[in-house]
Amino acid sequence: MAEIDGLLKLMSDRGSSDLHLKVGSPPAVRLNGKLVVLRDLPTLGAEATNQLALGMMDERQQASFVNHCEIDFAYSVPGVGRFRVNVFHQRGSVGMTLRRVSTDRCSIEDLGLPPVVSRLADEPRGLVLVTGTAGSGKTTTLAAMIDHINHTREGHIVTIEDPIEVLHRDDKCIISQREIGIDTDSYADALRHVVRQDPDVVLIGEMRDHETVSAALTAAEIGNLVFSTLHTIDATETINRIIDFFPPYQQKQIRLMLASTLKGIVSLRLIPSINGGLVPAVEVLVMTGTVREYIVDSEKTYMIRDAMEDGEYYGMQTFDKSLLSLYQQGRVTLEDATAMAGNAHDFKIKVRQLGVTAEQAAQTGIY
Repeated sequence: MAEIDGLLKLMSDRGSSDLHLKVGSPPAVRLNGKLVVLRDLPTLGAEATNQLALGMMDERQQASFVNHCEIDFAYSVPGVGRFRVNVFHQRGSVGMTLRRVSTDRCSIEDLGLPPVVSRLADEPRGLVLVTGTAGSGKTTTLAAMIDHINHTREGHIVTIEDPIEVLHRDDKCIISQREIGIDTDSYADALRHVVRQDPDVVLIGEMRDHETVSAALTAAEIGNLVFSTLHTIDATETINRIIDFFPPYQQKQIRLMLASTLKGIVSLRLIPSINGGLVPAVEVLVMTGTVREYIVDSEKTYMIRDAMEDGEYYGMQTFDKSLLSLYQQGRVTLEDATAMAGNAHDFKIKVRQLGVTAEQAAQTGIY
């Protein structure tokens, strides 16, 4: 395994987030959000790539990969780091994507997240969702929230993950980390039994289907604090995605369950920083009476964004507000902030109100 370990060390030394291995191409890494092909390295052959993949797996994982043609697992290299690995088939050959997972303890403040994220982690019960596209920082944010709980209050935290990415050590809490395929067969099976494990906090790696969503809502209803993720771009889409997991005749009930259990949604987008690297733009929805009404009434759900615009008192903010703040702090360029805005037209109007220079405005077509 020296070859794959060397590639992972090279990836980490360059500060990359992902390593891509594909037959017929040199290795590629994602650096500051952009994919960079390492053309100074040799092209990967089919047999060599297959052996690299199988060499990272144990016998159980190899059998699963043979049966299902794809697999997720975690892989660690001493002195280098821990990685989430996805191995798959494409055009008859093996491909791999390996993502570096931060093992350093990062606080919510260190990540540049707003204070309301800490308040959501302090909730005694309910459902808190962290959403965003792949690579937007969901795993790191959840790890920081679990770490915050672990160091501020006593309790039993149960995580159900596929695979386990961030390893937590007990501090004030006891933390039981369960991996799909090793410690339990599926999210659904784990959630059916989790209530008998006396949990205070339950982390579900991802809500993938209506069975997992239903179990998560039930766990929150009976008094646990439940965290999970969804691959959605903002709060409104998250609400709609959860409801759409279910057939129409169940959707009214799910709206009521969601309105009674949801505490907040943290949505993430990473944007290039002027100083190098990436910084998070963060949208936050906090449950209020108005938001609850908009969730229950399907004809008003689209108004959730309006509630967020007016909900600064509760810690709510839209992506546009977060991006505007990052620009005002001099942390991102006007061009990048405008490109990332959820509503580019409205964002341009808000930027214009800040009194940007004509040269800056011309760069993004504001005037």
